[in-house]
Amino acid sequence: MPQLLVRDLDLGTIARLKASARQHGRSLQGEVKAILQEATTFSIAQAQKVSEQWHRRLGGGAYSDSAGVIREDRER
Repeated sequence: MPQLLVRDLDLGTIARLKASARQHGRSLQGEVKAILQEATTFSIAQAQKVSEQWHRRLGGGAYSDSAGVIREDRER
């Protein structure tokens, strides 16, 4: 089976991965494998479906330009 090497991970990332692995009862390698498998299961069809849901939810609404509000906030 092919292997993957990831270099230069910071210690904080490794610590969080180890903690997550302990919570799920897996090895560090098993945890990383599970995360990668889950991350790559989102298909184009699923992305289109989510996009369509957001378009239906937000479509037709009247939205203001937030640039003025942001500018005011920055000037405080």
